Amino acid sequence: MSINHNSTNGVGEPGQLWQVGLVNGQYKYLTAESFGFKVNSNGTALKKKQLWTLEMHGEDEAISLKSHLGKYLAVDQFGNVTCDSEEKDQGTKFSITVSDDGRWGLRNAVRGYFLGASNDKLVCSAKAPGPAELWTVHLAARPQVNLRSVGRRRYARLSTDMDEIQVDANTPWGEDTLFTLEFHDGKYAIHTCTNRYLQADGKLVEGCNSECLFSLEFHSGFLALRDSQRRYLAPIGSKAVLRTRSQTVSKDEMFSLEDSIPQAAFVAFNGKFVSVKQGVDLTANQEEISDHETFQLEFDYGTKRWYIRTMQDKYWTLQSSGGIQANADKGSSNSLFNLMWQEDGTVGFIANNGKYVAIKKSGHLFANSDKMEDMEKFHFFLMNRVTLILKCEQGFVGYKSSSSMKLECNKASYETTFIERDDKKGIYYFKGTNNKYWNASEDGTITVDSDTKQGFSIELREPSKLCIKTIHGNYVVADKNGAFKVNGNGSATATLWEY
Repeated sequence: MSINHNSTNGVGEPGQLWQVGLVNGQYKYLTAESFGFKVNSNGTALKKKQLWTLEMHGEDEAISLKSHLGKYLAVDQFGNVTCDSEEKDQGTKFSITVSDDGRWGLRNAVRGYFLGASNDKLVCSAKAPGPAELWTVHLAARPQVNLRSVGRRRYARLSTDMDEIQVDANTPWGEDTLFTLEFHDGKYAIHTCTNRYLQADGKLVEGCNSECLFSLEFHSGFLALRDSQRRYLAPIGSKAVLRTRSQTVSKDEMFSLEDSIPQAAFVAFNGKFVSVKQGVDLTANQEEISDHETFQLEFDYGTKRWYIRTMQDKYWTLQSSGGIQANADKGSSNSLFNLMWQEDGTVGFIANNGKYVAIKKSGHLFANSDKMEDMEKFHFFLMNRVTLILKCEQGFVGYKSSSSMKLECNKASYETTFIERDDKKGIYYFKGTNNKYWNASEDGTITVDSDTKQGFSIELREPSKLCIKTIHGNYVVADKNGAFKVNGNGSATATLWEY
């Protein structure tokens, strides 16, 4: 579930579309039923029918709520709550008031009353918001996002000393700019890749305490996060340290969330990382990964091919000689590559001339090969993830129960998986918060209870979706009734995991 689906990772202004769930005082979600355009408040988890798109109603701060069926929530002159209109009008217009505890009251423009839940029925009859009219906002974003300041026009990143968050990155590069927005009892915590939480005073701490929890507000199509003292997070001072100070919202206190675009490193058959350290030539000649060996993969939906971008905002491109250089601007078909995933977990690149990219003895990359052998194979490493949060159509991947280490994929909340890489072998090991590793047993089920590492590989299929398979070439799939398991089927039936 993506917000800012058109985010461009440092290029242009993203569009703002927020998908949320609204939870009432009885912990039930506002729900649009699939038939008859009926609407109620009896959902028990945030799934498709509980998803609402939060849109700006017009120029002012008012909003409209659109259901998964594309219909707007509205209140008529008699106070009846409906959800069958395809157009925004005065009946679909709501203004937001935020209570001290961060919950929202939704005041209808026509009636002047607040939207509430009586049992599972929706009513609009309260002049002031009471317990029945206060709603908790549950963001339906992919939990791992890049955070962009509207005022500074920069991205948040972990500081070099890893003791604070600074909002000074032109482009979100690497895992240091990736943050997990965690939902805790109606409020949000910002979790870093180093497993620390942001406090209101700007410090990063080990555990999530009350000073790490922020209420969510919505201003002019952007997000604001408020602490318990009614102060808002903003980049402060010359170092742009993220902390709370002001009790009013300006552009400095507004943020957009953007989907994190995948960034990768590639190891050739000579055991060296592909690099642009030496200039524009792409050469597999480095022993370690730095920004010069990290590349952003930007999907072209029209051709189903990929642009590969460097930290210097240049793109891999095919030269007339067949050589591959990183000296192009985005847009040329010579900068598009097919990713060809192999049974052994490696990947090959097909350039615009229809040839495979291979490395020469010098390490230079050339698209001049008609076959897929060792010189055309590259190990793939997803670089801007130290953790994975996996989701499929059935739900999130999490434990079957609080007492079970067995993973299932139909959960309303997620379990965080830590990634360990073996750069030489080109494989991943997945570890739970309990410090135990994924264990694929003979029946295919996966439990997080092993002291022994089992190897897996990752195949990037779309910007936000990947396949996982064992080193024996079997894919991890979503089976019926939420089973999360390994089976022998090929790539055509492999599950695409949103990550």
